[in-house]
Amino acid sequence: MTQNTSAVDRVKKQLFIGGEWRDAEGGKTLEVDNPATGGELARVADASVADGGAALTAAADAQAEWARTAPRERSEILRRAYELIVRDTDVFAELMTLEMGKPLAESRGEVVYGSEFFRWFAEEAVRISGRYSVAPNGATRLMTLKQPVGPTLMITPWNFPLAMGTRKIGPAVAAGCTMVVKPAAETPLTMLYLAQVMQEAGLPAGVLNVVTTSDSGGVMEPLIRDPRSRKLTFTGSTPVGRKLIEQSAQQVLRVSMELGGNAPFIVFDDADLDAAVEGAMLAKMRNIGEACTAANRFFVHADVAAEFSEKFAARMAALTVGDGMADGVNVGPLINAKAVDKVTALVTDATDRGARVVTGGAKGEGAGFFFNPTVITDLPGDADMAREEIFGPVAAIQTFTDEDEVIRRANETEYGLVGYFFTRDYARVLRVSEGLEYGMVGVNQGVVSNPAAPFGGVKASGFGREGGFEGIEEYLETKYVGLAL
Repeated sequence: MTQNTSAVDRVKKQLFIGGEWRDAEGGKTLEVDNPATGGELARVADASVADGGAALTAAADAQAEWARTAPRERSEILRRAYELIVRDTDVFAELMTLEMGKPLAESRGEVVYGSEFFRWFAEEAVRISGRYSVAPNGATRLMTLKQPVGPTLMITPWNFPLAMGTRKIGPAVAAGCTMVVKPAAETPLTMLYLAQVMQEAGLPAGVLNVVTTSDSGGVMEPLIRDPRSRKLTFTGSTPVGRKLIEQSAQQVLRVSMELGGNAPFIVFDDADLDAAVEGAMLAKMRNIGEACTAANRFFVHADVAAEFSEKFAARMAALTVGDGMADGVNVGPLINAKAVDKVTALVTDATDRGARVVTGGAKGEGAGFFFNPTVITDLPGDADMAREEIFGPVAAIQTFTDEDEVIRRANETEYGLVGYFFTRDYARVLRVSEGLEYGMVGVNQGVVSNPAAPFGGVKASGFGREGGFEGIEEYLETKYVGLAL
């Protein structure tokens, strides 16, 4: 039976193409479930290949006029959208909690974080600039222009339904690019409501098009191979990212990829342990651990490992698991049964290899997809969770004794998104920050995400940056003009 709520009822559940809301071809719909109950939450349009093509046509048709729009106009649209998101904080928060599972307090935090990308890029829209210079021989003048890349395909994940959209849509709007957005099938409601907000903010028809579908590969691959598309941006797993990069090669698309992570969290013997525990809670348990930035491998100096583990486990054990809509809940459900099975398998593999469960270690109670916050010590290096992204509320602790050793171990992964470490030695801050092979490093803090900073990784964690001054560059091409005298 469908669970109706005021927030869900406010969402238009059709496709948003060319400024109009329309049913999918054949009237097909897909089911959106509530992970806290396992029951149906809503049904939304399930786009076909033809629907995807129509969305790209709308984006391509709108591109030239949108690119000519004054930067101040684009800025004002983003500013109005920011204000509307803030106005509708409770609606967005409820939608995210219902379709993704995170507690309401965290969902409200994501609204603050996600909306800031619109405010940031509203300010960047009017600061796009080029360059004028005299050629070394004095015979010509050199001029560089920044112009929008063009129609952009955006594929967003389920774990941050609002923020992963705003940090792509914001710079695209600011730069003058039109878009086709394909949100995750698990969490389409937030993106559909964001499209309503953008429409209310005055975004012209065809600039933003939203296609919800249960057949992501079938609908998006033809668009990726279509010569009208000029850029692809994706946030998700590394295996899927590799496949999309291959597909994008045919049209030589501009590509930005924010892929998987395997973040180390290092606690040195001189660290403030209380601050380290607080940072560990943020780095591990933000978003129920379902984040590419989540701390995955805890390396704690042998001299402080026992004290850190005891304090950390006590904090984890005190968390309340349950439906994110309920008061007092700290940890909501994982996204689906497959996610619970994966976390369970990783914990079982670790304990089979000799690791010790200090707290948690099992599925939670209830009809939904719950897993209890877990701390594991004595994790052997050959355990699966020492190599794989956990994407759940499980922290596994290993020990170390030497700085060079822990940097080497932290870098022994194909991933390179973010690393964290705690120390009071500021010479060590520089050494370790430079030694870690990651696109981002958190020093004495457990959260690095900030709209004013460039978010992104190296190695198999992807390429390109979102946010910061660098974020808008992903949506701009550089054109050189030589002027003869």
